[in-house]
Amino acid sequence: MNIAILFGGSSFEHEISIVSAITMKKVLKKSTLTYIFVSPDREFYLIDTDKINSKLFSSGEYKKGKQLTLKQGGFFVDSMFGSKAVAFDGLLNLIHGRDGEDGKIASMMEFFNIPFISPRMEASALSYNKLYTKFLAESLGVKTVTYEYLSKNDERKITMDYPVIIKPVRLGSSIGVSIVKEASELDYALDVAFEFDTDVIVEPFIEGVKEYNQAGCYTNEWELSIVEEPHKEEFLDFEKKYMDFSRDSQVLAADIDEAMKTKIQESFKKIYNPLFLGSIIRCDFFVVDGEVLLNEINPIPGSMANYLFPDFEGMVERLFRNLPKEQNILIDYQYIHSIQSAKGKA
Repeated sequence: MNIAILFGGSSFEHEISIVSAITMKKVLKKSTLTYIFVSPDREFYLIDTDKINSKLFSSGEYKKGKQLTLKQGGFFVDSMFGSKAVAFDGLLNLIHGRDGEDGKIASMMEFFNIPFISPRMEASALSYNKLYTKFLAESLGVKTVTYEYLSKNDERKITMDYPVIIKPVRLGSSIGVSIVKEASELDYALDVAFEFDTDVIVEPFIEGVKEYNQAGCYTNEWELSIVEEPHKEEFLDFEKKYMDFSRDSQVLAADIDEAMKTKIQESFKKIYNPLFLGSIIRCDFFVVDGEVLLNEINPIPGSMANYLFPDFEGMVERLFRNLPKEQNILIDYQYIHSIQSAKGKA
């Protein structure tokens, strides 16, 4: 199968996307990969699969590659002799953060009729914004962590007890995230967060909370990953998550009983189906006093959470064969014809 890997973008997580894309070479070994890079100024470039490495992008060498145009049906190389389509069977969206996770890419792929693996527009909008994620989960009967919401121009006051964790509403990878242990630290943490976003979520910081990750998708059946208990530190900063996104070897399943595993997986299924059909997502859960709480939805997880699946490449191929189909609308202009006919009779 020939899979186009779309990565980069105008995002604070641009470099993480590059790491995820390079990792796919080690993971999708049976597939032919076609790399399409979205530059920080949102230009498309065809990247030589044999030459892809991080220096290619940091040095700006990618600009020597073929620039692409997005048109109906795919990406094209334009020349004085016409346009030539870039050949691939389907596209895997690996743009983390803005552009890739906020619905822009999903909308473009749907508009130009390109088969793609990624959350669709509505799912992107709801999972990219942490506040909307809370609304979605609560509407589906999935409990979330208690929170407060602050905008940049609001009074800097919270009602919950310290310590708390401050998160920009529209960012991942721990960018702009701070743990605040007392009131004197709140202003600085908000200053940091507001450098990246105009809105923040404030949640209680629960020391030593049990955290579990569940990834998966629905092809013609449920394909769920192992339940992972991630490495526990106070929280993973940007640099640690950057390295985490290059993982390509499978990890061990969490040591939990079947009842808790079932609770986590049922919560994942409620979130996923039907909104996230056509995508591979990861949900991060907390377990507090035996209760499963959704922490975050990762709509495009680092390296697609490949390390959680025993047959990641096979699952990707099966998902490509079972992507949601957009309704084909027949436009026959009957209404306009009837108006024209009526005018002709007048």
